Amino acid sequence: MKDSKLSIGQATEELAAREPIFHRPEFGTSRADFEAMVAPEFWEIGASGRRYSKSFVLDTLENRHAKPVSESCLVTDFACQELSPNLYLATYQLDQAGRLSQRSTIWSYSSGVWLIVFHQGTLIAA
Repeated sequence: MKDSKLSIGQATEELAAREPIFHRPEFGTSRADFEAMVAPEFWEIGASGRRYSKSFVLDTLENRHAKPVSESCLVTDFACQELSPNLYLATYQLDQAGRLSQRSTIWSYSSGVWLIVFHQGTLIAA
């Protein structure tokens, strides 16, 4: 597939199916799967406020998925905004069994492939 401009509707639909990141087993559960989802320059800010490197995130995901994972995740208020050609910001609220956070992910799109450039989770005070 060649690089063609996605409509904001297409991008929203495709990204809504991929969020929350790393919680969609249909996109993979192995370290190699997760590595294929992130851009070389990927990093994130966790709900703790700490900055995490790509390697730290991949190590954490590999350890978490060493045995089957069962999670309850509810995404609400999903929105998508194009930041520049083929670069999109996805935002949403995530409820993980009562733990509420506001999430944002910057995604790049090229040749039919989505890559995560940046992710942040911020806890929502009760």
